Amino acid sequence: MGETTTPPSIEAASPTTDSAIAIAAIAVLIASYAVNAMDRTLFPLMLTDVRREYGFSLPQGGLLSTIFTLGMTLAGIPTGYLMSRYQRKTVIQVGIFIYSVATVITVIAAGFADMLFYRAITGIGEAMQLTALLAVFSSYFSRHRAAGVGLLNYAYAGGAAIGPWLGARLLVDYGSWRAPMIIYGVIGLAMMILIAAVVRPALSESKGWDDAGVTTGGAASLNNLNTIVLAALSVLFGLALYGYLGMYPTFLREALHYPPPDAGKVMSIYGLGVLVSLFTGWLGDQFSPRLVLGLSFLLASAVAALLFNGPADFATQAALSFVLGATFSGTIFVNLAACHVKAVAGNLAGRASGLFVTCVYGSATVAGYVIGWIAGLAGWTIAGNIQLVALCLIGAAVALLLRPEQMSRRVKQAG
Repeated sequence: MGETTTPPSIEAASPTTDSAIAIAAIAVLIASYAVNAMDRTLFPLMLTDVRREYGFSLPQGGLLSTIFTLGMTLAGIPTGYLMSRYQRKTVIQVGIFIYSVATVITVIAAGFADMLFYRAITGIGEAMQLTALLAVFSSYFSRHRAAGVGLLNYAYAGGAAIGPWLGARLLVDYGSWRAPMIIYGVIGLAMMILIAAVVRPALSESKGWDDAGVTTGGAASLNNLNTIVLAALSVLFGLALYGYLGMYPTFLREALHYPPPDAGKVMSIYGLGVLVSLFTGWLGDQFSPRLVLGLSFLLASAVAALLFNGPADFATQAALSFVLGATFSGTIFVNLAACHVKAVAGNLAGRASGLFVTCVYGSATVAGYVIGWIAGLAGWTIAGNIQLVALCLIGAAVALLLRPEQMSRRVKQAG
């Protein structure tokens, strides 16, 4: 048998069989990240039932809902270390195993402390999988990195759409919040086995080809105005985004009295909004980040105001959630991540991405607790107005401080 080389992209794979295997492997990896998103969106939908059984307060419930982001915050550096010693495929599988087992174990929690621990552990596994997947896709699709990573964002959209809908169905069918948790954990373990069978190291460990171009500009250290502004924006974004993702299902069920299936549908529709990410990423490359991020935060503030102060009917809430999904996860997340890298010289790209993850998920860790605490004191309308409406307005103003002319840019290499 002839020697098989590592193809840099699907298009470059010469043998038809290798191309088919590569496509199948890419599809499995994409599906695995959709399962990650499903797992991430399940617990907030179950939170009302968990609180009812255990007697947790709203702030406690909010912390349980978003504590997984603490695990995501802490897992970046160790995951980078693991990928320097082990195959990315292995790191992906270990990450899936960790969050799937932690999801299942959550159902036997005796009280708040151990449930909080299990929920935090899920974030470690989810971050391990995501970090390794980003490395795989950005390397394998080295000539079209944005498109490759964009596939992962589409996988998140699919998982975020399917997860709440299926979870609500399982909750109603089985009459227990434990059943969806166990079933989702089993799905994750099955996906881990599928990756072992389908994904070859030649794909997952691909180093890719260098682009025919160089990067110029960008700051020589993280201590620069753009990075500081972007870090502040990321903290504000994490508080607003996970205030919504972590506790909005509880708002629907407890304040607006939505049945679980309707609450699940609304959250699924939010996930569909992420499908705009390739287009909005292109917009971010074409126009000033001050304009794109500023207008996005402003739009998010207006949509959040309508969510918590406007009509409570299903159609309105669903439509507004779709727009917020397109704005939050489909636009702000994508362009904040890109701008962190653009703000610095190429050799600092990894550290800039790490700072982005730390700021977003670090602030997200307390987002659910804070909005639950405010809601307990002053009601859901005030909580939404403070943590989503006001913070997004502040974000729109802070975005004006960015200096796009100081960011890095791609130029064609001579010759």
